[in-house]
Amino acid sequence: MTLETAAAKLTGLEQTLHAYGHALGALSLDGATVAPKNAAAGRARTMGVLSGVVHGILTAEETGETLETILSAPDAEPALRRRAELMREDRDMLVLVPADEYRAYCELTAEADAVWHEAKPKSDWAAFEPYLEKIVAYNRRLAARRDPDAPAYDVLLGLYEKGTDMALLDPFFAALRRDLTPVILAVKEKPAPDTAFLHRHYPVETQRVFSDRLMAMMGLNRDDCAIGETEHPFTDGFNKHDVRITTHYHEDDVSASMYSVIHEGGHALYELGGADELEGTGLAGGVSMSIHESQSRFYENLIGRSLPFCRAVLPVMRELFPGQTEGVDADKLYRALNRAEPSLIRTEADELTYGMHIMIRYELEKAMIGGSLAVRDVPGEWNRMYREYLGIEVPDHRRGVLQDMHWAGGMLGYFPSYALGSAYGVQMLERMERETDVWGAVERGDLTPVTDWLREHIHRFGRTLPPRQLLEQAIGGPFDPARYTAYLTRKYSALYAL
Repeated sequence: MTLETAAAKLTGLEQTLHAYGHALGALSLDGATVAPKNAAAGRARTMGVLSGVVHGILTAEETGETLETILSAPDAEPALRRRAELMREDRDMLVLVPADEYRAYCELTAEADAVWHEAKPKSDWAAFEPYLEKIVAYNRRLAARRDPDAPAYDVLLGLYEKGTDMALLDPFFAALRRDLTPVILAVKEKPAPDTAFLHRHYPVETQRVFSDRLMAMMGLNRDDCAIGETEHPFTDGFNKHDVRITTHYHEDDVSASMYSVIHEGGHALYELGGADELEGTGLAGGVSMSIHESQSRFYENLIGRSLPFCRAVLPVMRELFPGQTEGVDADKLYRALNRAEPSLIRTEADELTYGMHIMIRYELEKAMIGGSLAVRDVPGEWNRMYREYLGIEVPDHRRGVLQDMHWAGGMLGYFPSYALGSAYGVQMLERMERETDVWGAVERGDLTPVTDWLREHIHRFGRTLPPRQLLEQAIGGPFDPARYTAYLTRKYSALYAL
């Protein structure tokens, strides 16, 4: 096979695989948002069939020959080589799994997601437990096949952020515990800011309008980005002109959906900001989950919980919720939105304690995949760790072990991406502040300079660079977790006069 022929075949493979991925994503989105309850079994079968076709395409002998032709050619262009490398990573994983087993697993996760949506509101761990048992077993087998000499959890971590392993994460989380626990304890001794106004009655219909206004503030083009509603907010990017975000409304907590929209909007801006020439190739989209979460957490926390943003968004809140925000000024809003206290729900946790939520999930996943924790014992261990790390009692599984959708989707190894992404964002902000008037623009309600900087340094590259190289290029040096803990210490020392 000539290099020219292989390049043409690779383009055809990418287009075909993207089409199947688009179809699978649309089915998943439909299931999580508007599909009727009884559609789950049929949807799972369809997704199993489509996933089986994808398996067949990637594991075909001709696909392997195409990729090797490109990768062994000394004159292959760097972008072409990178496209082949990324597809080979996907192929290398699937050739380890028999087609029937892979199809059955895809059906399993589709069913597990539907069961989770039913089980969570009912706090019904027993209904979900057997699905998680099978998901954990599959992931252990996959890790053993991929690298029998490496710890299984290291292998799974690498699927979400290449190069990430327990040797990196153990000291990272240890640093969070060491540096932030004294701050958390000191904050507990201080008077809490008033947050009562955030929990007045906020009608869902008006919150939907608020979501529209937030998306406009973020510069999200509604011709390219739609919003839906689901139990656990997420983002799906099909291409740079079709990105879907979702949220969940609580009439007694306006901040819950507010920050879901800003968080998912950050994901959407990343998907929408890739260079045009990458569209339709394997180089489009986010390069890793930690980089993706750095973008969502950047907008949610570093921008969305800043005092300048509170000054910009308060007039919108006063317009839409005049009674609820009566007597609230920007400083009061800022302090309320940054109230730090141990809490049950990860997605609603403050910046200071958020890492503890991730650390708990990290430790549980390590133990589950490592074999020292049986799935049936996960709820008890979850509750114990929340008591130990955050000092709170978990009242039920809905607000405990069933609160996240990730395990239902087989995403074991994903959670650390949230903490790493939060830390990455701090160093991005430090460089951004040196190069542009971040806070002047934010206070005017103009996030364009923020998005332009991120597009120039992160978004436009898509998957052309490995995640660590992209990060170090963007921040102008090596990653330093101490900058993250120093930022949180400064912020909360000022907020609580420590």
